[in-house]
Amino acid sequence: MPSSVQDLSHYERLGVPKGADTEMLRQAFRRLSKAVHPDTTRLPAQDAARQFRLLREAYEQLADPRLRRLYDAALEERKASPGPAMEPALPVPHAIGQRRPLSGGEWTSLLLLAGALLLCLLLGVGVAWNRGLALQVQPSWLVEEQTRISDVDRGGFDGTASSARNAAEPALVAGSRRMAAGFGRWTQRG
Repeated sequence: MPSSVQDLSHYERLGVPKGADTEMLRQAFRRLSKAVHPDTTRLPAQDAARQFRLLREAYEQLADPRLRRLYDAALEERKASPGPAMEPALPVPHAIGQRRPLSGGEWTSLLLLAGALLLCLLLGVGVAWNRGLALQVQPSWLVEEQTRISDVDRGGFDGTASSARNAAEPALVAGSRRMAAGFGRWTQRG
C-alpha cells in the first residue's frame, strides 16, 4: 500500500476492489463523503476540502465507464514502468509552530518599522524641547491644590465655598425684594 495520500489509487481512496460495480462505488462514495465533507467533519477546513475534492474526483472518474477504462490503462502502465518520475515534494515543516529564518523582505520591513518608531519618538521629544515644555509633567488630577477640600463648605449642597455663597445671597435677596415691590405697584394700578 502506498505511503502517501497522494499516491493512493482511486480504488484505494474509495476502499473498493478493482472490479467494483457502479452501485458499490456509489455506496463507498456516499459513506466516505459523509466522513470527510468540510461541513460534517472535525478535520481542519483545508484538509477536509482537499480530501473531499480527491474523493469526488476518484468517484467521477470511476463511475464513467470510458474514463474508468482510460484510468485502468494508465494505472497498469504506471505499475509496469520501472521508476515513475515523481515531482519533488515541497518542504513541509514537521511540527506546528516550527520557526524558519526571516526573509530579506521581512528584515527590511522590521528595520523600516523600527526606524519609523525611532523617528516619531525623536520628533516628539524635539518638538517638546523646542517649545520649552517639560518632558515629565505631573497630571492635573494629582496636583495637591485640586485635591484639597478645606475651602469647600462641607455642609453645602452644591459644593461651592461658603464665602462665595454668602456673597451672592444679599444680591439675590435684594433683587427679589425689588421685584416683589414692582409687582405690588403694578397690581395696585390695575
